[in-house]
Amino acid sequence: MTELPPEIHIGLSMQDIDAQQWDDMVAGQSPFLTHAFLLALEQSSSVQADTGWQPCHVVVPASSGKLLAAMPLYIKQHSYGEYVFDWGWADAYQRYGQSYYPKLLTAIPFTPSQSPRILTSDGESAQHWLPLIKQAVLQYADQIEASSWHVLFPDGHSAEALQQAGMIRREACQFHWRNKGYKSFDDFLATFSSRKRKSLRKERADVRAQGIHFQCLEGGMIADEVWDIFYRYYQNTYQIRGQHGYLTRDFFRRIDKAMPEHLFLVMAMHDDKYVAGALFFKGADTLFGRYWGAEQDYDKLHFEACYYQGIEYCIAHEISLFDAGAQGEHKLRRGFEPVTTISYHWIKDAAFRHAIADFCAQEIEHVRGYKSAAVQQLPFRQSGKS
Repeated sequence: MTELPPEIHIGLSMQDIDAQQWDDMVAGQSPFLTHAFLLALEQSSSVQADTGWQPCHVVVPASSGKLLAAMPLYIKQHSYGEYVFDWGWADAYQRYGQSYYPKLLTAIPFTPSQSPRILTSDGESAQHWLPLIKQAVLQYADQIEASSWHVLFPDGHSAEALQQAGMIRREACQFHWRNKGYKSFDDFLATFSSRKRKSLRKERADVRAQGIHFQCLEGGMIADEVWDIFYRYYQNTYQIRGQHGYLTRDFFRRIDKAMPEHLFLVMAMHDDKYVAGALFFKGADTLFGRYWGAEQDYDKLHFEACYYQGIEYCIAHEISLFDAGAQGEHKLRRGFEPVTTISYHWIKDAAFRHAIADFCAQEIEHVRGYKSAAVQQLPFRQSGKS
């Protein structure tokens, strides 16, 4: 651990940080920011130096010991599991004989979800603490010879502070579903044009025609043997691409015990046997679709389990927003609307900093044009048309 004035501590693991004080600053804004979630990542060995995610979190304590501000931070030795792609930047460094790794990263591992990145206690603001935190991070970057610092998927308040701190802004696009007071799934479909409504209904019917039905399990009701099956399916998703899932079985065991109120598992069944599963997290007014896997390929099952089951859950529980994860233009014709996501970047090398800033500025124009075009692909009927 490194200690810097004025009492900014950097280089901590979650077990070094008081859970109640951390969660008081999170204030229910995201299940992924909770002490329990981040601690489970570390204690399950999903996130550690050996996996290229070395925790080095930042806290700002008062003289009394009360935390005034905090920020998740990791030393990264690669760019996997981030969902803001900077492989091209790393390649450019290599071509010029420089090292891009290690780099510093403020994000939730494997979780492309917007939420605060600068946590503060009551009465404090991200704008107040970020200059001091940034100074500490840049000093730490010098110590470990990091090339850069990246802040991914900040919410609006954190983004405003990062913008004022002069970091490079980058934009991307995700697709989220909004609950506009729907009373049922059919009520939602009534907003579609006739042709697209018919297409989606057929998609759901095709899944039922295969003899598939669903079991919906709230956190705390999921047996260990069901977790074992789901984890096998989760790993299958990666193994078919010759990869290995980021998360260990122990991670799911830990979150099931530590934060069951945030979990919701949909298991697909065929002939009374589990064949697939989709795990969701519940926030204050948002449902997050995150992990999926299947025993074998069933036609359109992924869309039903990961999207339509989530939409039905949001409608039934009056949840306003459904964030089903990164990317996926196929979500558009299923009623997920394009939203802008952002990240901020500090690049130590001046030449690369200018080149990356120019790249991001041009990319922003492309992303905004893409988002405008994506809106035209939504399935909703125009006023006065069926």
